[in-house]
Order: sequence, then structure tokens, then C-alpha cells
Amino acid sequence: MTDLTGQVVLITGVSSGLGEQLALAVAAAGANVVLMARRQERLTRVADQCRILSASQAVALAGDISSVKAVDRVFATIDEMFGRLDIVINAAGFGYLAPAVTIKPALMAKMFHVNTLGVMYVSQLAAQRMRSAGHGEIVNVASIAGKIATPKSAVYAATKAALIAYDNALRLELRADHINVMTVNPGPIATDFFKTADPTGNYLDSVKWLALNPVKFAQQIVNKLGHHRREINAPWVMNAANLGYQVAPKLGDWLAGSVFNFK
Repeated sequence: MTDLTGQVVLITGVSSGLGEQLALAVAAAGANVVLMARRQERLTRVADQCRILSASQAVALAGDISSVKAVDRVFATIDEMFGRLDIVINAAGFGYLAPAVTIKPALMAKMFHVNTLGVMYVSQLAAQRMRSAGHGEIVNVASIAGKIATPKSAVYAATKAALIAYDNALRLELRADHINVMTVNPGPIATDFFKTADPTGNYLDSVKWLALNPVKFAQQIVNKLGHHRREINAPWVMNAANLGYQVAPKLGDWLAGSVFNFK
């Protein structure tokens, strides 16, 4: 098990789902955790659970990752309380499944502000502090959808594809500073994510056979911290499909629009 004793870890999007499980796994590894999410009540509950798991600190800071002012407040608190930041894990994000020709512009903008621009800004501020310290790790949760887009996920997939591209460049920029950038690309996860993305519940029901367990997947991510891992792509069947997509894109288009289209 990864030992994070004494390290300071910022995690965004921790009020539920994968973000919550990542917070608990990092706390159990001994880290001081700084938790950011929009919902104060759930955020406080997760922080309390972290304190039970670890003798280290758990700081709950309510805020929206799409707000520059909110992110600035979080980093100001980290500077004041700890004076360092070793790891940041951006798990904040949301999706909404809708045809590209009908999805509302406001919803498109919101997804980009949360899933892409907000994560980029957190990563930028983290990188500035890590570069001064000469070490650190940035972990951004994107999606396998950013590699294999399917019908009704055009905008969501675009936000994640942009994040993957950003990470690929950021990784190269920070390599000489001993800062690793790891991109996590999960397929469907059995969480409340789909209550927003697909209120009908039909999609999650159709992919239960390959949906990731959030507790186990969070532990898998934490176990890779400090190992200079470039990417985590899961589950294996979707990672294999992605590799095949690169080799035979026309076949990949057919599969993405038929066999792997559960929406």
C-alpha cells in the first residue's frame, strides 16, 4: 500500500463517487487531505470520515472548481496552513448525454468550465507550487470517452479529450522539474454520476457488466502514486477497444456507434 504520511494532497470533486473514494483512500495512506467540492454537507461528511481513517489533517473547503475565485481561495488556504502541496487529484466533473445537435449552449459551456478549464486552472496553480518545491504529482481524471467517443456523448467526450491533450503537453513541460502528470481514463463507474448524465438510468443498467467499482478503482489509482505512471485506462476491455481504434479507425467508428453504443 502507498505510504503518503506527511504529504499534502488536494482532491477536487470529493462529495460523492470516485472523488469521495479517492479522498478516503488517500487519508488511509496517511496524507493530510484538502478536500474541495460544491456541496458543503457532503464535503464535511467526507472530511469527518477521513479523520477517522487517519491521524493527519482533513480540511474541507466548499467551492466550485469552475470559479477562479473559489480555486484561488483553496490554494491560499493550502499556502497558509501547510506551505506545500505534494499531490493534486482532480476528480471534479460531470456529464450529460444528449445529441450534439440539440444540447443547449449553456450546458456545453458549463461542462467545459467544470471538466476542462477548472481542472486546467487547478493544475496550473499546483504546478507553480510543485515547480518551486522540485517535486510533485498531478492526477487528472479524464475519461475513456475522450479516446472513444460514442453517440450522445459528443460534448462530454470533447471536454475529456481536451483534458487528455492538455495533460500530454503538461507532462512534457514538467518532466524536468520532477513533477509527474498522470491521466486517469475510466469507463463507466457505478456511482451517482449517471443520475445527472442519464436521469433515465437506462445507460448504467446496460453497462453494469463492465462498470468499475469506485472503491477498488480509487485504490488502484492511489497505488500508482509516486510510480511515474503516465496513464490508467480501465476497464481492460475498453482499453483494448481504444488500442484497436487507433489501428483500425473505420472499424472503431462502427463499433463505437453500434456494439459499444449503449445509450
